Amino acid sequence: MQRQQPKSALREWIEVFLKAGILAFLIITFIAQSYIVDGISMLPTLEDGQRLIVEKVSYRFRDPLPGEIVVLNVPNAQYIKRVIAVGGDIIEARGGQVFVNGVRIDEPYVSAATYPNFGPLVVPEGHLWVMGDNRPYSNDSRGTVGFLEESAVVGRAVFRYWPLTKVGLLD
Repeated sequence: MQRQQPKSALREWIEVFLKAGILAFLIITFIAQSYIVDGISMLPTLEDGQRLIVEKVSYRFRDPLPGEIVVLNVPNAQYIKRVIAVGGDIIEARGGQVFVNGVRIDEPYVSAATYPNFGPLVVPEGHLWVMGDNRPYSNDSRGTVGFLEESAVVGRAVFRYWPLTKVGLLD
C-alpha cells in the first residue's frame, strides 16, 4: 500500500477559500443577501444606511403579499419599497388615502398623506404596485416605476442588523 503525500499548507488554504467562495456565491444567489438602504423613501420604517438581510427563498414558492417590504431591480438601480397591491387588485388614492379594491388600507408606517390622487387602476396579473413609506420622497409605482413585474423582485427584506440599536425582524 502506497502512502499519500500530505497536502501543502498553500494547497489547503486555496481549497478552503475556493469552497468558501462557492458557498458564499450559492447563498447570495439563491438564499439571502445583505442590502444597504440608500435614501429616505422608506422613512420612518427604514433609514438611510441601515443594513438588511433580504431573503430570496419564499418567492420561489409564493407571490409577494401586500404589506411586505421588497428589494426590486429597476433599470439602472435597486429600490426598496412596500408592496401595496398585487395582480388583479384595483388601486386608487384620493384625499391622501390609499384604497385597494375599494377599501381604505391601514398604513401606520406611512410618514405623510399620499398625493397626488390617482386611479382607479387595475394592477395587471403578474405585476405589483409598490410605494415607499415616505410618500413625498419616494419614486415608486406612482412615478417612473409604474406597474412592476413580479420577476423584478430580488427578495423580501426580513431582518435589520445595523445599526445595533435597531436590530430585529421587519414587520
